[in-house]
Amino acid sequence: MFFILKAVCLAIYALALAGLAGLLPDGVAHTMRNIAAVMLLVHALELLVMFKHVRLYRGPLATSVLLTMLFGLLHWKPLADGHARMQKGN
Repeated sequence: MFFILKAVCLAIYALALAGLAGLLPDGVAHTMRNIAAVMLLVHALELLVMFKHVRLYRGPLATSVLLTMLFGLLHWKPLADGHARMQKGN
């Protein structure tokens, strides 16, 4: 399920970029830019609020920040759930 939602996020960003490049009609381009901007704003707020979970990523922190900005809870929620399972198991 997360794969499909991540693909939708990437499609929204790709359509927003296509709109910026002039490849979409003006109305569609404007709508896609607005949707992408709102998503990025929400994900930036998520990053600030859920940073403790973003830090749980086993790779570089910058990668985790980028993934959170792109996918929001689709990135940090599995990290938080895995950490909670580990804590419960101890």
